[in-house]
Order: sequence, then C-alpha cells, then structure tokens
Amino acid sequence: MSADISRIDPEKLHPTPGYHHITVVEAGRTAYLAGQCPLDRSGTLVGPGDLDAQIDQVAANALVALAAVDAGPERVVRSVIYVVSDDVAILGAAWRRLTGSVIGPAFTTASTLLGVARLGFTGQLVEVDLTAALPARTSGE
Repeated sequence: MSADISRIDPEKLHPTPGYHHITVVEAGRTAYLAGQCPLDRSGTLVGPGDLDAQIDQVAANALVALAAVDAGPERVVRSVIYVVSDDVAILGAAWRRLTGSVIGPAFTTASTLLGVARLGFTGQLVEVDLTAALPARTSGE
C-alpha cells in the first residue's frame, strides 16, 4: 500500500475475507483495464473447462496490462470478478486462487465477486475487471 491509497473498514460493517469495504485515492491518474479474459497472446481460450487454468491466465494477463501503465497489483483500487457459476464453493475457490496469484494484492482493495450465467467467449469461465490508481507523472514525462 502507498501513501496515496488507503483502505478502510468501518467498524459498523461486517468483517471481510481479505478485501476492504472502502478504498480512497488521494490524487493522481487512474487506469481502467478492460475485463481480463483467459486468452493467450494469439486470442485462443486457455483451459477450456478448467477454472484454475483460466484464473492463472487472467492473472498473467492482468499483470502484463498493469505493467503497461507502470503499475503493479498493489496499485489496484477496485476489482470485479466474474465467475460462471452459482455454486458458493466454486466462487470461494476462485477467490482463493486469485488472492493467492501473482495479482493477489489487487484483491485487498474494494472488490466484488459475482457468479454469472455466461461470459463473452465460448467456454470462458472467469473475467477480472480492474481499476488502478497510478502515481502522478513526474516532470518531463
């Protein structure tokens, strides 16, 4: 966590499994990442029918996208996770795999986990939508 991003859990709200109820960004620029899908560089779906493989690909893709704006997962201030399932156990497993992934710190912020009926690509089981607070540009950039 950096000085320009703070995370808050009001005492009168329920405890969370790792995320915070509120994320405050003091100042700076914002990057809105498109939903990160489980596609490889050629656009082929990775891991048809394998939620874990798809989560790993989404995490890898998100890491590349964040790096493209000189950010890492610790700069994420909002996440929305979409999983094709209405099973609480599967949703929980997806949450745990994401929080244990290379982008795990992204999910300590304001996060929403949704079970959905379908996503955009045939066979797609997961998608992650991230918003990152970027450091202010230094002079000369």
